[in-house]
Amino acid sequence: LAALLGKPVVLYFYPQDDTTSCTNEAISFSQLKPDFEKAGAVVIGLSPDSIKKHDKFKQKYDLTVDLVADEERKVIEAYRVWVEKTMYGRKYMGVERATFLIGKDGRIARIWRQVRVKG
Repeated sequence: LAALLGKPVVLYFYPQDDTTSCTNEAISFSQLKPDFEKAGAVVIGLSPDSIKKHDKFKQKYDLTVDLVADEERKVIEAYRVWVEKTMYGRKYMGVERATFLIGKDGRIARIWRQVRVKG
């Protein structure tokens, strides 16, 4: 992210490649990428998946957004989106779907937590 200083960055965290909500979110960001670029912004998706899995995901759905692998969850934990979740009564740790707008100065300008994806 330091290399992108001077540009606004839309950094979105998502749980896993090739799941329904994550796919819909990635497709939406890909479709909106030209609008973000007109505003001078860069869009980056980040999950704990591997680079290889990201590459397959991008090819399968013709995604144009950059996807970053964080297998060790260093960035995920730094942004505090590694949280306790509950599904079907079972508690587990996972990535909270969240989007951060990072300003040109490198500071977080806005956070959208617990994002709900349509579709």
